[in-house]
Amino acid sequence: QLQASGGGLVQAGGSLRLSCAASGRTLSNYTVGWFQQAPGKEREFVAAISRDGRRTYYADSVKERFTISIDNAKNTVYLQANSLKPEDTAIYYCAGSRRGLSWQEYEYILWGQGTLVTVSS
Repeated sequence: QLQASGGGLVQAGGSLRLSCAASGRTLSNYTVGWFQQAPGKEREFVAAISRDGRRTYYADSVKERFTISIDNAKNTVYLQANSLKPEDTAIYYCAGSRRGLSWQEYEYILWGQGTLVTVSS
């Protein structure tokens, strides 16, 4: 239902733009969040954007480096990741929630396959 893409291998300090596309659903009807799961760790919240795209929320670890945005015309949510660090290496998932802006994973009901981001030192 949701498909994340845009991952890859990048050197520390580099940038990637991740995309989250929906099939059969309109993303602006959902709060959309990004989560990361590093090797051997639990999945963690990264960022979220409200339905109207006016409010965003970030984990402290990515503030000032990552930016979440939505393009309603393309029905796609983006995560611009700058100044990447080796500790950002993870599979990144996007997810949709019917509830308000939240970092709580259990509130997200739509999930898709993730995209792997690898940051080399």
